[in-house]
Amino acid sequence: MTSKVRTCLWFNGDAEEAANFYVSLLHGSRIENVAHVPGGMPDEMPITTGDVMMVDFTLAGTPYQAMNGGMAMPRNEYASISVLTDDQAETDRLWNALTEGGKEVQCGWCRDRFDIPWQIVPRRFVELMNGDPGQRSRVMNAMFAMTKFDIAALEVAAEDA
Repeated sequence: MTSKVRTCLWFNGDAEEAANFYVSLLHGSRIENVAHVPGGMPDEMPITTGDVMMVDFTLAGTPYQAMNGGMAMPRNEYASISVLTDDQAETDRLWNALTEGGKEVQCGWCRDRFDIPWQIVPRRFVELMNGDPGQRSRVMNAMFAMTKFDIAALEVAAEDA
């Protein structure tokens, strides 16, 4: 991995499972490296020699690291993985995969089965938000009523004057 900056995601034992799931979702994604806990760690450490410690991976070319930190850490929406989708089919595919065992939130947000927050945002939404102020307001109001983005409904809202 040659990038100087990457996002690190904290897990409690399932970093490798999560990374494998994530790379299965997006083209141009792959596992780069899996590092295991070395021997000689202090006994009070909550991880065991040989366990997966860190997984370096890329999602559609963007670098990430999944780390088994050995203890549960609270999650929040201050940071999320945001994916721009090309069409409704891709939006639906990603949304369905991520919310299986996870949960739907609102406005294109969801949490996967590992409790990581995601935003699944159609490129068309971004385009529609470049319209005049009235169009932007109508599109935003339509989006506020959604969990998963519905591109057709956003387009109707954009045109409804």
